[in-house]
Amino acid sequence: MTPIEAGTRPRVEGEREQEILGATLEVLAEVGYDLLTMDAVATRAKASKATLYRRWRGKPELVVAAVTYHHATATTVPDTGTLRGDLLAAYCGSGGIDDPRAQAVLAAVVTAMGRDPEFAEVYRRDFIGPKVAASRTIYERARERGEVHPDVDLTILAPSLAGIVLHRAFLLGDVVTPELIGRILDEVILPAARCGPLSDPSASLDPTHEP
Repeated sequence: MTPIEAGTRPRVEGEREQEILGATLEVLAEVGYDLLTMDAVATRAKASKATLYRRWRGKPELVVAAVTYHHATATTVPDTGTLRGDLLAAYCGSGGIDDPRAQAVLAAVVTAMGRDPEFAEVYRRDFIGPKVAASRTIYERARERGEVHPDVDLTILAPSLAGIVLHRAFLLGDVVTPELIGRILDEVILPAARCGPLSDPSASLDPTHEP
């Protein structure tokens, strides 16, 4: 047995790691998570399957690493000075929610989460977790600047932009553009952030109620 076989094999890193992650995204976008295999990624990346397992424990970890790599700003919190600017910076651009390739990858990921509990757990922990934390930071800074009402529940407001955009993209078939995201911000998210919750929520259900 050679020293490499005995456990001193070099790590997969740098450009080679990026090539493998890029190949993973290509296969994922083409065939989806169910049909993606370590063999298929190895073939696309011109690597051995052993090389992949040297770096990633299995398919869930590899796919989550690839998605995180594609969203290079996943853990980078924009700081433009305004809530609108921060949200536009976070959701638009390369790897953002308006990126067609990102949408194709996300469609595969959503399907995978419903079918593979192990993948769902890894994805929520390693990708969604940092995204939620970054979003929370954006809104908390905006609250400190006075752009967000002190009584707004950030656990409701913070995920709302992504929820609306993904609904329009995947269920309504809309093309996601920075302009569409800007309209959602201006007509829904920012007014909700400024105004806060209704002082009497039951009043909104009473057609005879007068303010």
